[in-house]
Amino acid sequence: MSFGPASLLGVERFDSDSPMELIPGDNDAKKEQVITGVYRQVLGNAYVMESERQLIAESQFKLGEISVRELVRRIAKSDLYRSRFFESCSRYRYIELAFRHFLGRAPVDFQELRDHAERLDTKGYEADIDSFIDSDDYQNAFGEWTVPFNRGWKTECCATMQEFTWSFQLLRGNSSSSLKGDLAGNSAKLGGAAYQNRPIPVVAPSSPENQGWSFRPAANLQDAAARLGVGAGAEGRTYRVEVTAYRSNNLRSISRYTKANRVYYVPFDKLSEQYKRIHSEGGKIASITPVG
Repeated sequence: MSFGPASLLGVERFDSDSPMELIPGDNDAKKEQVITGVYRQVLGNAYVMESERQLIAESQFKLGEISVRELVRRIAKSDLYRSRFFESCSRYRYIELAFRHFLGRAPVDFQELRDHAERLDTKGYEADIDSFIDSDDYQNAFGEWTVPFNRGWKTECCATMQEFTWSFQLLRGNSSSSLKGDLAGNSAKLGGAAYQNRPIPVVAPSSPENQGWSFRPAANLQDAAARLGVGAGAEGRTYRVEVTAYRSNNLRSISRYTKANRVYYVPFDKLSEQYKRIHSEGGKIASITPVG
């Protein structure tokens, strides 16, 4: 178990795992481990059925005909990757995931996102995949024989605080998957922060005491306080209560929870009452912070 910043930020596995590299003379068992590692990274920790495996590319890799980098390229250009992350996601969500899957980091700024969007429009999907894997960034970080790994959460030379905070929007937790368990679904995670080139607050990871990872900003932030008629209260302080994971009352609903999240502005003397109401409705409090 890791202790310190990595465990506090929910990235302890990425801190403790060593990069996986194939070296001359490695046996078939090690090659199988590398293949598994490539699938895990490139497909965002999502499950792969036997029928979905790229058997020809795997065989060429085991025979030494292609490198780890070329195996990454073959899987990235496969119908498996394309159907999961390109055809089923919004344009910028796909680009965000490609940065995570192939370079192990978040985009540096909006210009990087826009460059890939323009390349998709002018040169197509496969050319965009090549631009990631043939980049100097990929070569310097992983070379020809190292499986790409998540590195954006670490502070690195020339990296910005913006890129660092964006990384936590794209990856969090040992079981984090690019396909499931994300309230954003197929929509872009960076959203307006990318257009404005601004950092995003890093929310504490999920735990029995803190459900912060699952909170998404509500659409009613601007008018919430006015609509609820909240004042400062007897203690002279108002608190912002972020709530997520409301239970669905529709028994025929596919999901156990709705995606709706709410923000309340509550005077200090009303906190206890609001707390009880939220929990009676099945909600989970993501955070309580003073306003002003």
